[in-house]
Amino acid sequence: MGDKKILCIGLVCLDIINVVDKYPEEDTDSRCLSQRWQRGGNASNSCTVLSLLRAPCAFMGSLAPGPVADFVLADFHKYDIDVSLLSEHVQCSFPASVVISNISTGSRTILHMNRNLPDVTSADFSKVDLSQYKWIHWEGRNAEEQVKMIQQVVLYNGTLPQQHRITISVEIEKTREALYQLFPHGDMVFVSKDVAMHFGFQSAEAALKGLYSRVKQGAVLICAWAEKGADAMGPDGVVVHSDAFPPEALVDTLGAGDTFNAAVIYTLSNGGSLQEALTFGCQVAGRKCGVHGYDGIVTTQSA
Repeated sequence: MGDKKILCIGLVCLDIINVVDKYPEEDTDSRCLSQRWQRGGNASNSCTVLSLLRAPCAFMGSLAPGPVADFVLADFHKYDIDVSLLSEHVQCSFPASVVISNISTGSRTILHMNRNLPDVTSADFSKVDLSQYKWIHWEGRNAEEQVKMIQQVVLYNGTLPQQHRITISVEIEKTREALYQLFPHGDMVFVSKDVAMHFGFQSAEAALKGLYSRVKQGAVLICAWAEKGADAMGPDGVVVHSDAFPPEALVDTLGAGDTFNAAVIYTLSNGGSLQEALTFGCQVAGRKCGVHGYDGIVTTQSA
């Protein structure tokens, strides 16, 4: 597939990260250890990790112009992420998250605001030159439109031999009924621990066995379960597992799931096995939990 890119479609937002040594009590005034701005959003974060792994990648999403957009665009460029598919919406507000990152526990508490910025649509997607991409990943958001986008890729794939087809992956992270329509549309489906527990499953393995009937024939279902590692199941019904690789000190778990997804996609898009992808995903996500942000999560041996 040469230098074809991995395209991630979803949210980019501003994360305002407040690092504390203990979670603040309500109605108190306390100091942060540090505060930083960071480009956020699931698909945006996954692009950062793919870039650090030296995988050519692109981001597709929406942007509201202004000083925050300037900061975000500069950061995309810093990581050499192709943003030619960004849609600008004037007179909209840029989405932002206030994050409380507790270094004593590694927890992250997120308050998100997205007032009026629309997600990309299937009409936007119809202008994309699909021949540039070997893998397209959707962060589950406006699912009805995303299904229409995926159908465009399926039609395109139908004109190509198997080895040149685009792999389709979807992430179902939020417990929103509308997102569950994405289950049968991915070659690779990432389902979150939150969604699995919402369906009543108490482990990744139970979730895979219980939810696999929702995915299409031949698909792979993947479920990461924080410190318990991650499991995956393909059409053969065999559950593949990787333990977690926790860092010496838990520092920052914000974006750990996005990191896992990116490392799995990276491995599989380069011909790795499902076991190799799960293990690498857990390794890189573990390293991410030991540092603030993303720089330093990839060792020279990783990529």
